[in-house]
Amino acid sequence: MQHSTVQDHLVMNLVVSHELSLRIMVDAAYEAGDPYAVRFTFHLPGNAPVTWFFARELLLDGIGGPAGEGDVHVRPDDADPTEVRVVLRSPDGDAVLRAPAASLAAFLARTDRLVPVGRELDGRELDAELANILRGRENAG
Repeated sequence: MQHSTVQDHLVMNLVVSHELSLRIMVDAAYEAGDPYAVRFTFHLPGNAPVTWFFARELLLDGIGGPAGEGDVHVRPDDADPTEVRVVLRSPDGDAVLRAPAASLAAFLARTDRLVPVGRELDGRELDAELANILRGRENAG
């Protein structure tokens, strides 16, 4: 039986200042049913978990160079090239996280084995996919 989900636990550092960062656990999840998205649930000390969704391609691009615009930016860390820097912007403020590039790359490689990048729509009916998108727009508006 082939699994339709890839899950992992990552350790990231939440950068508080140049001198201080906190190690936090992050649950990473990828589902074949939503092949473009990766879900990270951040377990912050003393707070309820916070979940962000990332474009899988953004994370892949960010391992090798600067990627992203708007609320999410991912790039290799200038101070330590073995780490990836993730900047999250929200109305409540910005968060800067550092993740080991090797751990993130290993997780993303597992997602690629489940659904290869560029083949997210293979095995799906394109008309059905478009109908789902259009139905979503009708319900939103």
